[in-house]
Amino acid sequence: MRKPERRKTQIIQELRRKHALEELLKHAGMARSTFYYHLKQLQQKDKYETIKLEIRDIYKLNKGRYGYRRIQEELQNRGYTINHKTDYALMRELGIKSVVRVKKYAAYRGEQGRIAENILNRDFKASQPEQKWVTDITEFKVQDKKLYLSPIMDLYNREIISFTLADRPMLQPVLEMVKKATGNRQKIPGLIIHSDQGWHYQNQQYQNLLKEKEIKISMSRKGNCLDNAVIENFFGTLKSELFYLKKYQSIHELKKEIKQYIHYYNHQRIKSSLNGKSPVQYRASSLNLNHY
Repeated sequence: MRKPERRKTQIIQELRRKHALEELLKHAGMARSTFYYHLKQLQQKDKYETIKLEIRDIYKLNKGRYGYRRIQEELQNRGYTINHKTDYALMRELGIKSVVRVKKYAAYRGEQGRIAENILNRDFKASQPEQKWVTDITEFKVQDKKLYLSPIMDLYNREIISFTLADRPMLQPVLEMVKKATGNRQKIPGLIIHSDQGWHYQNQQYQNLLKEKEIKISMSRKGNCLDNAVIENFFGTLKSELFYLKKYQSIHELKKEIKQYIHYYNHQRIKSSLNGKSPVQYRASSLNLNHY
């Protein structure tokens, strides 16, 4: 139905209580048959009414971060079959679109020095948890202050299993991050942890800590950011979906929202590479399958 005719039909129907239909049709320049045809169309129930409600709900729950492809995946998770073109058209009709605009991001880099072998060698797939971890540090600036995020990601399901936030790029937060990730376990043999050549990772304390737990150290080649692309992609996503969307007034405010975002990223934000599941959902489903 064309919008001008639909709008005319709506107005005529509203005015019929006070005016004769023939007069209204004559004034609008619309034939009686045309009026009744469009009135019937208006009175038909919108077959996408329920899906539109779901789209709004998904959009709101994810604070506008989802585009049409991820909304389509979440609709499928909820039991609705809809192709991406229809989803895109419905989002346009509802006047909603992703608030995220991907921006280039520069990782925080430490000083260069002694390095370890690149064992990972861009093989970013893992067949089980605690097989391959990646880590890096990124910097945020709020007014004249800085904040440094140091996370560890498990490549099995892209879950952030540990992270620290610090006002300065010091060694201690990196050591704390490792201790949080490993917990009380004395050893995790066979595990690889990959990083860039930052000075934190070359530090003897860091390397000794990993050696004690029998974790193999892998480092990117000098000046080659693609060797650690997965964790850098996470930083880009976090900044696009959180940091770039508002002007923060304090480091305290940013810290709080980064913690909330990482919980959201782990438990709620779905990924196509994880069969439309969040990292935690994917890990839980794979563990259940392994029990059979």
